[in-house]
Amino acid sequence: MTRILIVEDEESYREPLVYQLTREGYDVLAAATGEEGLELFTKGGVDLVLLDLMLPGLDGTALCRRIREQSRVPIIMLTAKSAEIDKVVGLEIGADDYITKPYSFRELLARVRAVLRRSQMVAEASESRDDDIPLVCGDIAMKIGQHEVTVRGENVFFPLKEFELLEYLMQNKGRVMTRHQLIDRIWGSDYVGDTKTLDVHVKRVRSKIEVDPSHPKYLTTVRGLGYKIDEPTE
Repeated sequence: MTRILIVEDEESYREPLVYQLTREGYDVLAAATGEEGLELFTKGGVDLVLLDLMLPGLDGTALCRRIREQSRVPIIMLTAKSAEIDKVVGLEIGADDYITKPYSFRELLARVRAVLRRSQMVAEASESRDDDIPLVCGDIAMKIGQHEVTVRGENVFFPLKEFELLEYLMQNKGRVMTRHQLIDRIWGSDYVGDTKTLDVHVKRVRSKIEVDPSHPKYLTTVRGLGYKIDEPTE
C-alpha cells in the first residue's frame, strides 16, 4: 500500500487530509511539526510527502532540505503563500510540486496521483535501461544508475527533477525539446501544476552546468519552441 506522510501544523487541514486520503486507499502518516515529520520519515517506507511550508520549529523549507539529503521521495509543498518567490524557493530546494491553500481535495488528489505515477514510471525505466553507460555532453557527464553528475570534473548534486530534466535533454542532445514534451516527460501527461515550474528547473540546471548561467552555452532557449542541450560551438 502506498504510504503518504502529511506534515501540517494546522489541524483544520491535517485531519481532513488524513481522512480523505485514507478513504482513497492510502496508508497515511501525519505529523504536526517538522521534527515529528522528520522522525516519521527516517523510519522508512514513505512514498510521498505532503509538506506544509510554514511549520513551527523545523520549517518546511528546512525539512525539505533534510529529506533531500537522504532520499529522492516525491515531495508536494502545501503553502498558504501565493507569492511567486515562495513557490520558486520550494522548487529550488527539491520539492516536486506545490499547491497553494486553500485548495480543493480533488486538485490535491490529482497532484498526488500524477506525482506517484511519475515516480513509478521513473523507477520502472531505471530497471529496464543500461545505467552503466554514461551520458556525455562536453564537460558534463552523467552516471544514471549512481545518480551522479560531474561538471568540469567536479561532482555536482542534482535533486530528482533537475536530474531527470538534464538526463532527458542529454539523451536528446542537439534536438529541440518543446515545453510540452519536457513537462509531459518529467512531470507526466496529467500534470496540473504551473508551467513556470519548468522554467525554474531550467534555471537551476543552468546554474550548475554553465560557466555563466546568464549567457548559457550548453542549455539554450529556442524561442517559441523550447529548450535544447548541445556542446558549445565556441
